[in-house]
Amino acid sequence: MKKLLAPSILAGNHANLTDALRTTESDGRQWIHLDIMDGHFVPNLSFGPQTVADLRKDSKLFFDVHLMLDNPQLYIDAFSDAGSDLITIHIEPEYDHLATIEHIRSLGKQVGIALNPATSVDKLHHVLNKADVDLVLCMTVNPGFGGQTFIHDVLKKVEELKILREKDHKHFLIEVDGGVCPEHVKPCLDAGVDVFVAGTAYFKGDLNERSEFAKSVGE
Repeated sequence: MKKLLAPSILAGNHANLTDALRTTESDGRQWIHLDIMDGHFVPNLSFGPQTVADLRKDSKLFFDVHLMLDNPQLYIDAFSDAGSDLITIHIEPEYDHLATIEHIRSLGKQVGIALNPATSVDKLHHVLNKADVDLVLCMTVNPGFGGQTFIHDVLKKVEELKILREKDHKHFLIEVDGGVCPEHVKPCLDAGVDVFVAGTAYFKGDLNERSEFAKSVGE
């Protein structure tokens, strides 16, 4: 499967998010990761669909939109209309996951399902058995804030998902998000990661460091 580095715009300058888009594009990246936080499911606020829509006007990047919301099912249309290419929802809140996945699909968007560090892969089985998802996101920090330390134990879940994917002949990508730095690339690749979300570690580097980061991933 393809390997991708998806810079997280959350680590960009929020007074000029377009600059983060320009950096990502000029570096030759294909994806940009957009974290949407509601202050309830996670203890932070980021931005809403209008920001995504405004950014969409300025970019042809693949918009990997991660909804960290208590009720993501209420906002699917808004983020779809805003120009999301892939919409990822979390397994932890109680809502109809399968119906929400079906709704995302009906809008012509790719769909992902995410789990937090404390959530077992078992919680995903009913979704993976009954729905076709394009991506499974394993959070490698407790979500809410950038700049946290990568939780290595999450890679055990990545290994479990890789085995499950092969056994069931699935084709979903496995993504990690949170505290991802260049030194984590090899263990992540060994575990089965396909998409690396990196915020602080990506945008704090110069062009050469960002290029080396992407090259280590295999993009």
